Amino acid sequence: MAGTAGYGEAAEALVAQYESVTFDEVHREVLHLFPSEPSSVLDIGAGSGRDAAALAARGHRVVAVEPTTEMRTLGRSLHADQDIEWIDDALPGLPRLSARQPRFGLILLTAVWMHLDEQQRSAAMAHLAGLLEPGGRVILSLRHGPVPEGRRMFPVTARETVALARRSGLHVVHHARREDPHGRPGVAWTCLGLRLCAGGGTCPEAG
Repeated sequence: MAGTAGYGEAAEALVAQYESVTFDEVHREVLHLFPSEPSSVLDIGAGSGRDAAALAARGHRVVAVEPTTEMRTLGRSLHADQDIEWIDDALPGLPRLSARQPRFGLILLTAVWMHLDEQQRSAAMAHLAGLLEPGGRVILSLRHGPVPEGRRMFPVTARETVALARRSGLHVVHHARREDPHGRPGVAWTCLGLRLCAGGGTCPEAG
């Protein structure tokens, strides 16, 4: 089963669900980690474009990666008033994007990481680090709880994710757990903020 399984068929309902909560509510624990000055931002698994649109409205240059055609089409239409570059691409390798060798001040992954298996997560973290500008940040959320029928998700932990980040030259600048913004029973999230270590290489344990 692909990581995108179930999203195309339910695209309209999912877009309505995603748009029912605001960018500020979803990211309330990590708002201080977003750039205060215009920056180059990559939103991976952009979905409805809610976050990409909010960031573009704040003056950032936003690239939205979304592998599901139906989601990408709806997101582009819904937020046509914002200057967002939409790309059909996917983790772990992001081949279309990586071929351009871009660099970003911020990479955002909201409700994405649990769709990758263990091997894919390891490869993806290294790719993310390679896309960051010096001092750039990654903000990602880890989903905990039951897997919806027809979807592919894997259990992910903060411990594993932090270890992968350190091996890829990223250190933790934020770590918090929160309830599900949609109020789904049994679902919770871990919010992580990661920053590219000075000089690259493996980060110290104290990170």
